[in-house]
Parts: sequence; structure tokens; C-alpha cells
Amino acid sequence: MKAKLLSLAIICIISSSSFSQRLKLGIKGGATINKITGKSFNEQFTFGYHLGGFATIGLGKKLGIQPEVLFNQVNVDTSSAFSAVYQFNKVSKVKLSYLSIPLLLNINANKFVTLQVGPQFGILMNKGNTLVQNGKNAFKGGDFSMVGGLQLNISHIRLFGRYGVGLSNLNDIDNKEKWKSQSVQLGLGLTL
Repeated sequence: MKAKLLSLAIICIISSSSFSQRLKLGIKGGATINKITGKSFNEQFTFGYHLGGFATIGLGKKLGIQPEVLFNQVNVDTSSAFSAVYQFNKVSKVKLSYLSIPLLLNINANKFVTLQVGPQFGILMNKGNTLVQNGKNAFKGGDFSMVGGLQLNISHIRLFGRYGVGLSNLNDIDNKEKWKSQSVQLGLGLTL
């Protein structure tokens, strides 16, 4: 599944670039402020980070596509109910690492401002040691989200902020409650 999703992203980048008017590559990174909703989690945002690369494929003056591949570290605080409901021994902090693949539609309002919207696919790469207990995996291996935001373009620099809301249930233990992700990303990119 992970290899198929990554292959699909690479094929999209290659095929889109053959039809594009302009192709720009870049790197980006920044802060990720996230939370997972559900009774078992504290209803507050925690801090993580993201690093990765992107391609901007122009489809005219006003539109473009921006596929990205990002490594995201997600830190989550559980509530006291988590250990009681799921019989885990004092799990208070969860650290998840995702390979995120957003495929964004860029809408250029003007030369400096770009609106971005699109789907994001997340592949869970590394579960913290506290998650695998009693033979159970707590989180599903993938996440599907919708992302929207704003990017400021200043020469080769890209300043961006975006909000992502998870559409898939991350709970892989049972159906007692649904866990969904929410995140805010703030960062800096540089076109090469």
C-alpha cells in the first residue's frame, strides 16, 4: 500500500510536468501544530515539525499543481481516559511519524499570493514504542485529510500557512470512538 501510494505520487509529478508550462522544485520545512480529536485525547494542540520537498507545476497564469512529499512528526497528549478505556499502562504521550503527500491546487490571486487546497495522504512510518502493547496497534497505517491554506511568494522564498482536517478514523483498536487529526502548518520554502 505504501509503495503504491508513493508510486502514484511520483507518476503524477512526472506526467503533470510533461504538460506544464513551468516546473519549479523546492525544499520546505516548519512547525506543525496538531491534535487528535476523541475522548481519549487532550483537546489541545501540541507541536511537531515537518521537512520535505515540493514541485510547482504551472498550468497558466492563475492555476498550478503543487505535489509535495513531507516528513511529519506528530506529538499527541492522551487524556487520563486513554489508559482506562484501552487498558494501556500509563500512555501519556504519543509520537507518530508520517510521510505526507499533499496534492494541492494552486490558485494565484496575484504575483505574491497563492491560495492552496487539496487532498493529503499520510503514511504512518514509525509508531512510538509506547503504542505497541498487548499485541495491539493503536493507530491505522494511513490517514486521508483535506488541506487548505495561503502561500506568500517573495522571489525564491515561500512563506506558507495551512490547515488540515482528517477525514479518516485513525483508531485501529476498536470502534468505541473515532480519532481524527487536525493540524496547522506554518513554514518556509525555497525554490531551487
